[in-house]
Amino acid sequence: MTEAVKDLIDIGFRYYQLRRMNIRCAVDNTKSRGIPERPGFENEGIIRGAEKIYDTYNDHVIYGLLHP
Repeated sequence: MTEAVKDLIDIGFRYYQLRRMNIRCAVDNTKSRGIPERPGFENEGIIRGAEKIYDTYNDHVIYGLLHP
């Protein structure tokens, strides 16, 4: 998965000339949180109540990466 994210970063910045990229994942999901952390995304904060799964609202952490 990390290699796929690195490829998407390259495509986004090089071919689509994006200025920034965001990845969101559940606060409690440590494996998913590692995906943006490894290629250098920065933790930009928590979005409370971002997703409803069954009867529970879950918070998301948002990661951002600016074009170098």
